[in-house]
Amino acid sequence: MLLQETVLCATSPTTSNAGPGLIAVHDIQTGAILASFKQTNAGSHSVAVLESRNTQGGFILASQPEKSIMNVYNFQKDQINLKIVLPEKLTCITLDRRGDLCAGGTISGRIYIWETASGILYNSWDAHYRQINVLRFTNDGAALISGSDDSGVSVWSVSRLLDEEMQREHVVPFCTLSDHTLPVTDIVCGVGIFPDCRVLTSSVDHSVKLWDLSSRSLLTTFHFPQPIFHLVWDITERLFFAASSDGSIHQMNLFRERDSKLGGIVTEAVGGAGVSDIIRVDDDESRQARKKRLISVGEFITSICISLTSAILLVGTSEGLIHLYDIPSHQLLRTISSHKGLSISHLQTMIKPPDLIGHISLDFRVGSTTDAKDTIPVKMVMPFQRMRDAKAREAHEVTMMLPNHNTAHLYKNETSSYSTDEFLRDHAFFVQPSAAIQTGEPDPISLKSKVAELESEVERLREHLSKAKGVNDAMWDTVVHRLVTQVKDPDLPTDGTTDDAEEVQRRKKRGRAT
Repeated sequence: MLLQETVLCATSPTTSNAGPGLIAVHDIQTGAILASFKQTNAGSHSVAVLESRNTQGGFILASQPEKSIMNVYNFQKDQINLKIVLPEKLTCITLDRRGDLCAGGTISGRIYIWETASGILYNSWDAHYRQINVLRFTNDGAALISGSDDSGVSVWSVSRLLDEEMQREHVVPFCTLSDHTLPVTDIVCGVGIFPDCRVLTSSVDHSVKLWDLSSRSLLTTFHFPQPIFHLVWDITERLFFAASSDGSIHQMNLFRERDSKLGGIVTEAVGGAGVSDIIRVDDDESRQARKKRLISVGEFITSICISLTSAILLVGTSEGLIHLYDIPSHQLLRTISSHKGLSISHLQTMIKPPDLIGHISLDFRVGSTTDAKDTIPVKMVMPFQRMRDAKAREAHEVTMMLPNHNTAHLYKNETSSYSTDEFLRDHAFFVQPSAAIQTGEPDPISLKSKVAELESEVERLREHLSKAKGVNDAMWDTVVHRLVTQVKDPDLPTDGTTDDAEEVQRRKKRGRAT
């Protein structure tokens, strides 16, 4: 399979376990570890990933909570590729979709923004009064959204932050979303081009708020029984999940069905009335409906995400477990328990990188995997500047690694080399795993159960074969004993019956030998 979904998780040590954490890539179907990157203790919102795509290798950034250090990994090497010394400790980091810009927030409320390919520090400014908890780029990378302990959410125009002529001016946000009353814990950006997109924010004040950036207004407030620390939004913006500290995950549907006055059923959006529109999840009317939309994990939740097919909810806990739930039924499908004793600080799903170490999936006419790694160039990450340098910005030297022209044609791009049969097969595997069985390629879960059934069947057949051999040996001994007795008995007639008995015995021996 060319496109295989994987789970990337980052772990950090807990109070009971002072050992180092790691970053691991798991198969989402079997839970097996495909690769691991060690020597990192990144906390929540401190890992940023650029996926490998379009014949270019990606990278992983992991800022360390106790040091002003950022570790850089690429998928072709299981060791640290680069250590970047930062101006100060970062509490959160984020990358834009292309991996060109990296933003980091600090405990003092300051934000830094760098260019990854050159390391140039484009801007640094005091964005909030207190610690910054989360940073997010919009899908098009045109805006940067920050959430802080001062209960404020600020939206910054990236073009203004990068404009050299505005460097001496005071940085002013595009808008400020100030309706939370306690620290902001998570931010999720919806689809769309800035500012025509919506944003979800969560806070310790028990609320999740839905904002419209084009009108700079609050659409709806969802009030929960407990503080909300983690959010994940369906790609189609039909629903979102909000995780609280007591191990409860609430599913909130943003659309509902009602009976039409003209007959039939009408689907309408939930909320949208503005500041006065508050949907309380813990009221008496919605209590029974809330039970149907509630997932009780029973452990402290540290991270959540949704699979690429929007069919599986992945939940990371402080015990080092990753639970996979079926979204329509809320049933627990399986649990990945490879990181017990560590806390799952980051969780996301992605397509397995074609240049993943130990799993190079390239079409080569040359033999070695070293040639394979050289064929996919990794997007370069240079050491970040600790202070702004006008000369470096004016020179603006960008480092790039280009593929070898002698071997570039040997790489088989996973997106353009799909045949129709392969595409339909992989699509069936992603959307409906049971359909893969009809094509003769069972999924790993059913394959395991079938292997167990076949092994038990083989064991049963072996027992029957042993019994059959015992019966055959007993019958053979009886016949031979009878024939030998007849030959040795002197009273038996000698008119050729002895010769006949010996002939029968020889035939039996020849048959047994064959």
